Amino acid sequence: MGRDSISHEERPTLSGELVAIGRSWWVLLPYGVFAVAFGILAIASPLTAAALAWAVGVMALAEGIIGVFALFDRYVAVSEGWLVFYELASIAFGLLAIINPLATASMLLLLLAAWMIAGGIYRIVFAIRVRNEVRGEWLIILSGALGILLGMLFALSPLSGIVVATLWIGVGALFFGALQIVAAFRIRKFKPV
Repeated sequence: MGRDSISHEERPTLSGELVAIGRSWWVLLPYGVFAVAFGILAIASPLTAAALAWAVGVMALAEGIIGVFALFDRYVAVSEGWLVFYELASIAFGLLAIINPLATASMLLLLLAAWMIAGGIYRIVFAIRVRNEVRGEWLIILSGALGILLGMLFALSPLSGIVVATLWIGVGALFFGALQIVAAFRIRKFKPV
């Protein structure tokens, strides 16, 4: 029997916070899958600035909507304040980018930088909060640190070429999404049977 296939009788008693984390594992998975798909598309073909703004807006809106469902889950392990802040930032950015992608494209890197930094801080706070309950929390911290690092790089150099930015966004989204998927499945094992 593999490590992740512990029978109900063999499973140790889990704390309330660990059970809450296990129940909300699904929040990370769809965003991770979407980020990986977005990363592959961004790397495969250089997108126009407007198309990139629209695609990033869809990704941010998806993150915000998925997170809104977590607000109604009484077992979410992150404080509602952080969750509301992050989901509102994601939804606002997503809607702006979808509604007016041409205007957004000119400010894309700065808006993306703010969104990535907010997301990175959110993930690091979450990982610190659950560090005593979850093994491998460094994956969540790493995804948060990557978000902050990429956000800072975009803020420091907003005039970078959109093709180069598209490539780096694609690579970042690919790694970020992969880390989210791995973290989701690691957290999933704490879901009550």
